Amino acid sequence: MSEKVRLENVSKSFGKVSVLHDVSFSVKDGTLLTILGASGGGKTTLLRLIAGFDAVDSGSINMNGREVSSESMSLPPEKRNVGFVPQDSALFPHLSVSKNIAYGLSHLKSGARDVKVSELLDLIGMGDQRDSLPDTLSGGQRQRVAIARALAPNPDVILLDEPFAALDAQLRSKLREDVRAILRAASATAILVTHDQEEALSIADQVAILRDGTVAQIGSPRSIYSQPVDVSLAKFLGDAVVIPGVVTAGKVSTQLGDLIPIVAQPDGTKGQVAIRPENLYLQPDPKGLAVVTGRQFFGHDALVEVKTAAGTVKARTSGPISPEVGMPVTVWVRGSVNFYPAD
Repeated sequence: MSEKVRLENVSKSFGKVSVLHDVSFSVKDGTLLTILGASGGGKTTLLRLIAGFDAVDSGSINMNGREVSSESMSLPPEKRNVGFVPQDSALFPHLSVSKNIAYGLSHLKSGARDVKVSELLDLIGMGDQRDSLPDTLSGGQRQRVAIARALAPNPDVILLDEPFAALDAQLRSKLREDVRAILRAASATAILVTHDQEEALSIADQVAILRDGTVAQIGSPRSIYSQPVDVSLAKFLGDAVVIPGVVTAGKVSTQLGDLIPIVAQPDGTKGQVAIRPENLYLQPDPKGLAVVTGRQFFGHDALVEVKTAAGTVKARTSGPISPEVGMPVTVWVRGSVNFYPAD
């Protein structure tokens, strides 16, 4: 699988403020990379550099093996063959759905243009609304049209700038699935930026975490979530129970028991263990030394607070059979754990 996009040591500052420094990653043909980071962390700046709206201070950007940006040159956006989907869709309000999609197809003859628009309308499931104006559409429909418009000229890469941020939670979840399906059906290469951890993990082939202006970790959603490179990222990517421990006889001795580290460490090494709430198992036990002190019920599951020798921890359990507040329990840790040696 060939590379569509490659960034090498890209840096960007505005005045004296360094926004990005030494950012490097690549995107394979036909894959979706999500860039996850806190709000104001440089994600949109990164997209603008790839699109050509801004120029890099140092480093380089390559597309299809062709350099498009470096310290000495920067191709304009119209010569990069990039599709851009902004947060607010930015459709032309006076143009119909079909004419919005056709906007970038002026180079085609009318017959070929109509065929292409019809294909894209079918792709986004809006063939019956080709003549509708944007203000008659829902937020999710407008974003589908924006994606179809970006796909129309067959770009090398589509850039999506937090495309679900303005939508309510239920619609956001549904549209994520739709967008993933649309991009796959089109065999599109895409980069999507978001500050939403669930969004980044659920939609992507690869996730890059942008922290302090650089890529802190990149990998598959599963590897990013299950093996974050440090405690800070473990907390950023979701709930994590963090407790101290020391390696003894190959295991990490903690107040929740002797745990097996994913990566072996020398005996005597001190550090911290990060455990996901779903890896904590609560067994009702009249003689248990831990006590349930709180419970958030979500239906299919529940987040249960438990007072233990290691302090108060949170465990994710099945909602219908989650233990009640006040119940004594024994706490078990399932599987191996991430252990981070102290500096």
